[in-house]
Amino acid sequence: MYESTLHFVEDEGLGAKGELRSGITRRTFVRAALAGGASLLAGRAAKLFAAASPSDNSTFSIGGDLPVNRLGFGAMRLTGENIWGWPPDRENARKVLRRALELGANLIDTADAYGPETDELLIAEALYPYPKELVIATKGGQIRPGPEQWVPRGDPEYLKQCVDKSLKRLKLERIDLYQLHRIDPKVLMEDSLGALKEAQSAGKIRHIGLSEVSPEQVERARKTVPIVTVQNRYNITDRKWENTLSYCEKEQIGFMPWAPVGGTRGMTNATLEKAAKDHGVTIYQLGLAWLLHRSSVILPIPGTSSLAHLEENMAARKIQLTEEEWKTIDALASRA
Repeated sequence: MYESTLHFVEDEGLGAKGELRSGITRRTFVRAALAGGASLLAGRAAKLFAAASPSDNSTFSIGGDLPVNRLGFGAMRLTGENIWGWPPDRENARKVLRRALELGANLIDTADAYGPETDELLIAEALYPYPKELVIATKGGQIRPGPEQWVPRGDPEYLKQCVDKSLKRLKLERIDLYQLHRIDPKVLMEDSLGALKEAQSAGKIRHIGLSEVSPEQVERARKTVPIVTVQNRYNITDRKWENTLSYCEKEQIGFMPWAPVGGTRGMTNATLEKAAKDHGVTIYQLGLAWLLHRSSVILPIPGTSSLAHLEENMAARKIQLTEEEWKTIDALASRA
């Protein structure tokens, strides 16, 4: 009953005067749910999912001029196995992208290394011409010699080519957010960023971000070019980059956690599984809701190739728990 109720609210939506688009009033729906013994409305779970819009901190302005809904979509998983080649069902990938926008995601993250190249092409196939409010964030600076190989490459001429090719694949005149995928240890960071600064001055890039970096590296990068986002691995069970998040909070830099629900490692944590079950949600929904609650600069970008999982992920933005409940969950995760 919980699952069907949740999807009913998400799929039908609310119309004027609190009516569902099917014509059923919210009050009528609640009565029907109670009559059916819906566990969603029992005890604390009665306020778990908000029927209204997300709270006031549900948006973030990237670079001060790109407002986005904080729960975005990571497109990496739409490619083939091992993030290599085309997906087995190309039309399904396009459907997932379109549905992500329908559910409120207006920040899509990709990279030229995803596929490689096919991920950017899929986004253009599915969404071009783009809605005005859509922000596409892509990355360059890693090459893929093979399906399981990721090699940083940050020489300036190569990065300039990456920008031009991403513009062409995405059918854009300017990329809103271009992120250096990895800092190449063989190239001075200033040289790599200098190439992106040049592209920015030429009007090819609007804003620049970094990925998998320390606070010291961000500080150093900002001496060459303004940095508006950082994309590091981070989730409720993996907080290695807590210091970078703290720096981003202080400087109001967007923090885009990759693997927000564990990535290929998943989130197998018995304590958190039980906490999620007690609140009538999945551990993945709980993990995404925790990120949104953790900091107003966090912009989770969960990815999936499944429409069902996409619906589940996007529903997480409406989870409402009390401060005490969040403290309890945070403590459980810290001890796990």
